Amino acid sequence: MSRTPSGDAVTELILEVFRLNGRLLVAGDRLVADLGLTSARWQVLGAIALSDRPQPVAWLARSMGLNRQGVQRIVNELQNEGLVAFQPNPNHRRAHFVVLTAHGKSTYDKAERLQGPWVNSLAKGVL
Repeated sequence: MSRTPSGDAVTELILEVFRLNGRLLVAGDRLVADLGLTSARWQVLGAIALSDRPQPVAWLARSMGLNRQGVQRIVNELQNEGLVAFQPNPNHRRAHFVVLTAHGKSTYDKAERLQGPWVNSLAKGVL
């Protein structure tokens, strides 16, 4: 089935969003590389830092729109580097809560301080 002109327009929009996402990931990787982070790791740290309460990996993944296995892999890497820790979840024996360590909070805060000037520069003239 061929697309309508509206379908073509939405397809082009979707492709542009994909391209923008790729560019943002590359920019994020460059921005936080010196902190030992990637955009994906920064995103997971952010989901943990910005959550109003500790969450297990599956909940973090769901809130981020990602698959659990991918988030689990990143969380395991972050734990190995001392950025996050697991805490017992009284509601589930195996689905531990993921929390930032002091080192993780410090690293996330540094990333946010780097992001501020970058995004402010990007946003010049928007409003």
